[in-house]
Amino acid sequence: MMDASLDPRKLQSAVDWRVSFQRLHEYLSGQIIGQETLVERLLVALLADGHLLVEGPPGLAKTRAIKALAHAVEGDVQRVQFTPDMLPADLTGSEIYRPEEGGFRFQRGPLFHNLILADEINRAPAKVQSALLEAMAERQISVGQASYPLPRLFLVMATQNPIEQEGTYPLPEAQVDRFMLHVAVDYPDRATTLRIMNLARAEAISQRELPPPAQRLTQEAIFAARREVLALTFADPIAEYIAAIVDATRRPEPYSAKLGEWLRWGVSPRAAISMERGARALAWLDGRDYVSPEDVQTIAPDALRHRLLLDYGAQARGITAQACIEELLARVPAP
Repeated sequence: MMDASLDPRKLQSAVDWRVSFQRLHEYLSGQIIGQETLVERLLVALLADGHLLVEGPPGLAKTRAIKALAHAVEGDVQRVQFTPDMLPADLTGSEIYRPEEGGFRFQRGPLFHNLILADEINRAPAKVQSALLEAMAERQISVGQASYPLPRLFLVMATQNPIEQEGTYPLPEAQVDRFMLHVAVDYPDRATTLRIMNLARAEAISQRELPPPAQRLTQEAIFAARREVLALTFADPIAEYIAAIVDATRRPEPYSAKLGEWLRWGVSPRAAISMERGARALAWLDGRDYVSPEDVQTIAPDALRHRLLLDYGAQARGITAQACIEELLARVPAP
């Protein structure tokens, strides 16, 4: 009897799924110029069933990125502008009294979509952030005594503006930890700025912001690709490498005296899971059936950046989470 894992039909399907994601990558790269890391991390989050926290100045295509993904993926998108006067019901929905029915009926809020853009998430108060936390963690929302499941394909991309902090509410550690990756975006160079200007002019002439892709990626293909990602070869030394990196954030002294001075609190097991799944997704997108140490090192900064808590003295000296991550990767031996 032929091994099911060697079924030519299944192997061909796996190739087709990877080609579909390569086309999606090309489409997004053509619409989001100068933010290749953001494009790649969007695909990683889609493949790993995770959420993204994107931080950067205004005008760097953060909103455009999620819109372009919604254009190319079978599903719907909802943009939510977070403000200080928001209520949890503005996200989850609420029960509305229907006089003609003589009772209440639940009216769904914007969270009941496949792709959610939570714009300037740190401007909303704690109760609103808690409602979003439940949605991200449990894939459901609770209103009154009832709970309502969210779509199977559910991805939150939240944005933060690092420039203006007045009127903001820092995200609690529990919510930050629910984001698989924290992506930092920055201004493009001069040549890329010229390309962006040309694209904006072409869109103004055509009076269409985002051209449709040649073919939309189906949800069935996404779920199938996720299964392929989880089936990649993941050697024990790679798993031990991730565990060592995580351990070094909790007990840094054996690895580096600097880290012992800089770090106040290490990362959770969820960071290890995020690194594993992110590394798997990167390897799959690269066309490989195994995960390498380089995949772990590539995804580590985005998986750890928002989870590390620095000592107050280190912060006063200008030490950043990025500096800690670079020291971690330099001190923890790779297999």
